Amino acid sequence: MKDETIGQEDAAQDAEACAEALESLDQIALAEIAFDDSSVDAQDEPEIEAQIDDQDAKDDGAAPTEDETGHEESECEVDDQPESDTSEETILLDSLPAEDSLTRELPGLGSAPVVDETIAMGDIPLPSVPSAREAEVRHRKIPPKRRNLMVAGVVAVALVAGGAGYAAWNGYQQEQAAVAAASAHTMMSVQIGVHAAGLDCSTGSKIPVQVSGQDSDGSSVSETLYVDEHGRGIKLLPGDYTLTIAGSPIAEDGTIYTVPTTKAQITIKSDGQDLSAQATFKLKVPSADTVTDDQIDAAAKYAEEGGASSAAAAKILQQAAITRRDAAANAVSASEAQASRDADARHKATDLYQLDTPVEWYGKVATWQNGSTLCIYLDGDTNTPLVTLVAVRDGETFTPDGGDTVLGTASLGNGYTVYASGPVYPYVVSQTINGRTQDPVSTYPMDTAIELVELTTGNRYTYSQIKNDLVGKDGKADAATKLETDYLAQILLPSIKAQD
Repeated sequence: MKDETIGQEDAAQDAEACAEALESLDQIALAEIAFDDSSVDAQDEPEIEAQIDDQDAKDDGAAPTEDETGHEESECEVDDQPESDTSEETILLDSLPAEDSLTRELPGLGSAPVVDETIAMGDIPLPSVPSAREAEVRHRKIPPKRRNLMVAGVVAVALVAGGAGYAAWNGYQQEQAAVAAASAHTMMSVQIGVHAAGLDCSTGSKIPVQVSGQDSDGSSVSETLYVDEHGRGIKLLPGDYTLTIAGSPIAEDGTIYTVPTTKAQITIKSDGQDLSAQATFKLKVPSADTVTDDQIDAAAKYAEEGGASSAAAAKILQQAAITRRDAAANAVSASEAQASRDADARHKATDLYQLDTPVEWYGKVATWQNGSTLCIYLDGDTNTPLVTLVAVRDGETFTPDGGDTVLGTASLGNGYTVYASGPVYPYVVSQTINGRTQDPVSTYPMDTAIELVELTTGNRYTYSQIKNDLVGKDGKADAATKLETDYLAQILLPSIKAQD
């Protein structure tokens, strides 16, 4: 029966110890739960141990002996003695006698005013703060079993708090991992650089881009995407890709572009990336007449598959490309036909040789011939010859008529040589205009004088340069002659060939 009573008391004490531990977690200093007994003074150990033994005896229900009672009284007497060092002792408010309460009359201040009971300081329990020594003594007085239960309570609360922190951190990590996983499976919009003169994808078709590579899931990617003239329109999962231009777009006017062979390596990491520095493509415009049917058909295919707003719009663009190409081809054909006619008009032939008059002279000169003699004169003025060509047998002497100057020769290789002669117009015109010749000024009106200088020098020098600088009124004929002979040697004499 006695053992059962002792067991009940122990259980009650254990419960009380746990309750105290939970209620005073924020008040118990670390020193209160320390296990180091070295801080207790050696002279206090017998006294503390005796107190602990007394407390244990009381807990066990045993009555204190006479010696123990006397010892307790001695302790009380000792405790009533003032300590020499007052800084080591803390006086608790609830240990003061009633006359020392906060509302007692203070010397020299009279009675304290009456304080409303609802806000009296006495109604607010103030926490007591034990000194380090008192905390150690209290620790010693607590039975080991009770002390262990208190420590276990503190540790349990700490573990609960730590578990909550770990759970919060783990939740944050999982949330971040979920965000990263969601980002890895989100389509990202990127921009590349494209240059296609005259292309407006709102009225023409978009540019097809071939994409190949691997996304963040490790899956292989191979597809055709379409971008506008600003390089916008690509959406892919994060990953590494290779980009190429798959085909030509078609502009509203039917322009077809040359497809570049450039390849670009890109890495997509986030939405809205500008990759124009890593991936730039230039689509040039070829001569419209050189565009083939295959090129137009390929561009129309991409337009129909996604480059244009609809299949009908793609058909309209395809027809525009055909029309543009055909018009350019017809223009080239017409130009070539005209050039052929012009070449025929410029081509001259005698019984011994043939030649082509300079392109610069076409439409400005005319010719007459007599046997192996061919005269090229200013159109509409037979009295103003530019050059006269005469075939002379090799070894024979040639003397030009009318005081003309030999301006060059061309060997036919068949026993004949063609001599080119005529007036040195860069010198004659400048001398005539400056009144240095016997011919009246009216012989060469200003527009005629200018044209003669241009024709005999190939527009390499203006009339003003000839008149004022290169020749001038005091210029020499040799300098002017060289201007003309050099030009004729480049544009006329090389075309003189023996007749087939």
